[in-house]
Amino acid sequence: MSEIDKKHKGTSSVWAGELGVYDQGAITTPIFNSVTFGYEDMDEWFDVALGKKPGHIYSRNTNPTVRPLEEKIMHMDGGEDATSFSTGMAAISNTLFTFLHPNDRVVAIKDTYGGSNKIFIEFLPQMNVDVQMCDTTDFDQIEAEVKKGCKLLYLETPTNPTLKIVDIKRLAKVAHDQGAIVVVDNTFATPINQRPIELGADIVVYSATKFLNGHSDVMGGLAVGKKDLIQQIFHYREITGATLHPWSAYMILRGMKTLELRIQRQNENAMKVAEYLSKHEKVDQVFYPGLETHLNHNIAKEQMDGFGGMLSFSLKGGFDSVKKLLPQLKFAHKAASLGSVGTLVGPPKTTSHVELTAEERANAGIPESLIRYSAGIENSEDLISDLENGLANC
Repeated sequence: MSEIDKKHKGTSSVWAGELGVYDQGAITTPIFNSVTFGYEDMDEWFDVALGKKPGHIYSRNTNPTVRPLEEKIMHMDGGEDATSFSTGMAAISNTLFTFLHPNDRVVAIKDTYGGSNKIFIEFLPQMNVDVQMCDTTDFDQIEAEVKKGCKLLYLETPTNPTLKIVDIKRLAKVAHDQGAIVVVDNTFATPINQRPIELGADIVVYSATKFLNGHSDVMGGLAVGKKDLIQQIFHYREITGATLHPWSAYMILRGMKTLELRIQRQNENAMKVAEYLSKHEKVDQVFYPGLETHLNHNIAKEQMDGFGGMLSFSLKGGFDSVKKLLPQLKFAHKAASLGSVGTLVGPPKTTSHVELTAEERANAGIPESLIRYSAGIENSEDLISDLENGLANC
């Protein structure tokens, strides 16, 4: 364990991967836009190319701006290594395609991000991969399917967009008993609120576009975990080419320095908004793991340090009420994505699960009257007042 691994997450979000000073005494990681890196000494070039010495050859593979970001998430999550991608879906798809091949079996939950869900219901079956989708909170069913044998168990918690909670520790144990790889999408929680590797996960994937960057101005993805597994994912990515650009890595690095501060505020705001909505007469149901009424609130308390900045709620008036409410909100961007400093809202049919049909969304337990709400860092009183005014007129 390195010295930075012993520090609090707020400290490692600033310093991990960036402990040194750079050329000319710069204290901020420079942007290396160079595609290729030159060597006068042929033996040194050869050793770097074979990985015998540290260094960089070609930016599709590695880059001196990108590597500090990978090291930062590695330290924050407690992994042995990490690699990066151009988008969050590249991180998820590259991880799955690295390990799943024809005649393999994968067990996953029904409540996953829409793009992930499409991989399970459309692309993997085309590759002759046996996919078993389980009810997300039926842990007995998930265990039973894993015990039938599988190459990989894929989990997401809290889930997008209904904020279901999955017991990582329990399911990781049964998966490891069967020799399966455990992959967890930790995008909603971030390593500030939850660290799946400590709970038994082998690989953790992120859309760094969301909370890690935190400003809705750059895209990226990350995978962190056991070194031998990450090296396999890296090899797949360096050949298939879903490389993170140095400028994007720089922007995510910059965003992560305020990660703990942002997450703390977003945790508080989401909790207050969820409590307000849970008492409103026009709201049918609120989905937030911080509420004691949440199905697996106790599991969330045990495996999370905070309940996150994401919540969702359904309206009694159906989708017509959704269409009335959203345009009236003044302090919420009506847009896709999440995890930004500004509040973002939208229905899953135009955001997280736009790729799915109405029937597929229904099968995933997503009502058409659902609104996904990504709390920003604004004052919670203003957010609640905004919702109150909107709900009064819908």
